[in-house]
Parts: sequence; structure tokens; C-alpha cells
Amino acid sequence: MTRRVALAGFLHETNTFAPTKAQMSDFVQGGGYMPMARGADVLTRGRDINLGIGGAVQHGEAAGWKMEPLLWAGAIPSAHVTQDAYDAITGEIIEMLQQAGPLDGVFLDLHGAMVAEHVDDGEGAFLARVRDVVGADVPIACALDLHGNITQQMVDAADVLVGFRTYPHVDMGETGRRAAMQLDRLMERGAPFAKAFRRIPFLVPIAWQSTRAQPAQGVYDLVAGLEGGGVSATSFFFGFPAADFPGCGPTVICYGDTQADADGAADRIEAAVLAAEAQFAGKTYGPDDGLKEAMRLAKTATKPIVIADTQDNPGAGGDSNTTGMLRAMVANNAHGAMGNMVDPKAAAAAHAAGQGAEIEIELGGFSNVPGDAPFKGRFTVETLSDGHLVASGPFYGGAPLDMGPSACLCIGDVRVVVTTNKAQMADQEMYRFVGIEPTEQPILVNKSSVHFRADFDAIAETILTCVAPGPMAVSPASLPFTRLAPGIRLEPLGQPFDPAKTYGGAANEPA
Repeated sequence: MTRRVALAGFLHETNTFAPTKAQMSDFVQGGGYMPMARGADVLTRGRDINLGIGGAVQHGEAAGWKMEPLLWAGAIPSAHVTQDAYDAITGEIIEMLQQAGPLDGVFLDLHGAMVAEHVDDGEGAFLARVRDVVGADVPIACALDLHGNITQQMVDAADVLVGFRTYPHVDMGETGRRAAMQLDRLMERGAPFAKAFRRIPFLVPIAWQSTRAQPAQGVYDLVAGLEGGGVSATSFFFGFPAADFPGCGPTVICYGDTQADADGAADRIEAAVLAAEAQFAGKTYGPDDGLKEAMRLAKTATKPIVIADTQDNPGAGGDSNTTGMLRAMVANNAHGAMGNMVDPKAAAAAHAAGQGAEIEIELGGFSNVPGDAPFKGRFTVETLSDGHLVASGPFYGGAPLDMGPSACLCIGDVRVVVTTNKAQMADQEMYRFVGIEPTEQPILVNKSSVHFRADFDAIAETILTCVAPGPMAVSPASLPFTRLAPGIRLEPLGQPFDPAKTYGGAANEPA
């Protein structure tokens, strides 16, 4: 039997405290995802790429689905999705779904932590509209990010929600494949799974969520090990802890043949996460202390000391242009490289001046982040690039990136990757495309929190986490929340949220 399955995607991770909103142009360009695609282009562009849609396409082809591709769009994390962009993209998908004719199933590649200007639960509202179109009997399966803020509306509207199990996210395509397999099971059985949904009562800083370390590694080993027999699908979502709405926070969702199957798996995962609460912690440095420690270690290291500039992580809503770590590098006469500094004006000035020229500019620092400012200096334009590269490491998985006009600017022994377009520094090729060989740098400063580890762990002597001023606080406890669910702890073992109190004020200060 040939099954007709519609495929679509709409991805955005929203930091409601970030400085810049996601416009329609950001989804068209893609910003580290593939560019917006419609119709058959969803299949041709999505095939063999490390995204949920890629895994679904591979499974659908192997399973003999008659695939009906609609629209796929994703944008790099930022503040809210604008109303215009949200309404246009969801409206087009819904219209295409209405025109698709009778369907046996729907596959959706979503993030799970989208907040629009006018809709708190971006995915929940969208899923409810999809359900209205296809009716109660057509199963809907979703591949979701590990950082999804899963809501009851999402759980109710979809038949199965399947989350990543790695951070750095090297299993995005695999998650799409797993979600597509669950959709096949639902279409075959002709009846929904039993569902069990649990909320975890504390927020987890993203810097300490890496599944390459404990306790997350053990939690996800348990999550994967519980699938089988009567348990159809298991997921634990850390949530994205910078979204100021009641649905923010970690969750567990399990599906089974019976309610007892689903509840049993969900209870075990919930218990494991609660037991590990105190372990979700780590050490951070201020900019100067971090640079001095990196320079000390570099004296005897055989590989680069890698610093995560975690509070300006563009994968969590930063604009990738704060200057705190650059100032520390220059002030301490460090030798190394930093990427990416997203500054279209500086990139244009470098291209106008030409390779080998010296330019005096203000670099970065233009997003009105408290404690941050442009860095004024005289730089040498070492190399220029049109910005096109293939990010071949395990996170981007061979994705072609367009960083726009870019340059390597040098001041002293510090080299800075300056780009026009924004994408998280999570691939060694993002240094090489402007002539910097990352393995030869004593110190690398990456504007990333965790994703860079997928490609930099192997070349790093050690990794330090630094907290220069930036829009993504290392701990959510320092964010100015007003609308969280009452009682949720703002960090592991932290104080419970009280809507009558005032929070924040130190979100951008070094710890």
C-alpha cells in the first residue's frame, strides 16, 4: 500500500530577551539551516542533510511513501518571530496542506521553542491548525529539537513528538528518521499511541546540557534504552531556558501501546532527571581571567585552548557581535583567533580597502547589549572571502553556508573572522574559509555554547567557558522573567519563580 504523506518544516528557537527579531528574510536566507524551500525543492535540498527533514525524506523514499512536500523554512535563533513572518509561513503551509488532497499522514520538522510576536506557543498554535485541516484520524508526527519547550497544546495536537538525543546536535537527521518511522507505525496500526507527559520543575543552563558529559549523557542513555516492547517512543527535552512564557522548561514525553507502558517510561526518565539536578553545573570565567588561564595553559599545550564565548552564542539568540572577549584578547596580548564577529559594515569596509590594507574601524558591539560597546582599533585586512563554504563537521553535516562578504582582520596577534551573515561558530571550516588554520592557533574563541564541541573537541587541549556581556545569560536565574510557570526553579537547586517578584538585572554581567 502506497501512503501519501505531507512533509513541511518551520524552525526557530526564540530567546525572548535577545536584541533582534526574526524577519521573513531570515527564513528565506536560512542562517545555518538550508534556505527556504517549496514543493519538490524540499526533497532535493533536504535529502542527505543533517536536519529532521533529511531523515524523513530518506525514510520516506525507502518506505515507498508518495511524498507531498509543502514548505520548509528555518532561521537562526533570535528574539521573537515577527507576526508577518509567522503568519506568512504558517499560512502558506496550511494553504498547501488544504490543497494536498487526502493524506495518510503528516510529517513536520519543527523546533519546539518558537515564540512569535503575537503567539507564545508558536508550534502549538500551528499544530492545532494542522490538526483542524487533516482531521482527527490522520496521524501527525514531529521531529523536534532537544531544546523544545513542549506544551500541552503540542502534545494534544500531535500523535507523536520525537526529540533529538544529542547536544551538540549531531542526530538531527536521525531524529527525523525516527519520527518518520513512528509515523509509519501509526499509519499501520490505525490507532493512536497512549501518551505520558511530565514537566520538570527547574530550568537547566544550556552550557551544562552537553550530552557528551554527565549527567546529560546518562539521562539520554536511559531515554534511548527504554524504547522497545510496548514503549514506542521516548523523549526528554531540556527546553530552551530563555523564553518568558509559562511553557518554558524541561519535559518528558513517552508513547506506548498502553497507558501503563507510556507512564512507566516517563516516570523513570523524570526520576533520573530529578536525581541529577545538582549535577547540572559547571565552572565559568570572566573575560580577563579566562584569557589569562588560556594563555597559561597554552604555554605547554600541544593543541588549541578553546574558549566558549557562551553569552553571545548566536545559537541561543545572540547577534554574534559583542566585544568583551575581543577586548580581553587584545588587552592581554593573546595569540589566537576569534569567530564569528558578525558586522556587515566592517566586512564591507575590509572589502572596499582590499587585502593587505590597514583600516581603522569600530568593530561589533552595536546590539545595545548592556556592558558592551564597539571595539575601536586599527586592523590589517589579511584575507577576503565571498563567504561561501561547506561546513563539513558533524554539526552542520556538510551544509553549504553563505556568510556573505567576509574577512580575516588582524590586530596584534589576534585574528578575527568578520562576516556579514550570522551563523554559529561550530565548524573548523568557518575559520579556514578566511585563511585561518584553527589547529595552529594557541587560543580559539568561539561564539557558541556547546555545538562547537562536535567539531572542536578533537582539536582542543581543553575547553573553557567565559561569560563576557551578552544577551544569553549563562544562568537563566539572571534573566528578567515575568511570565514563567509559578514555582519553577530558575536554575538547578535555585529559587522558585514568583510572579510577584522582580528578576534579572545581572543577565549580561560576567560571573
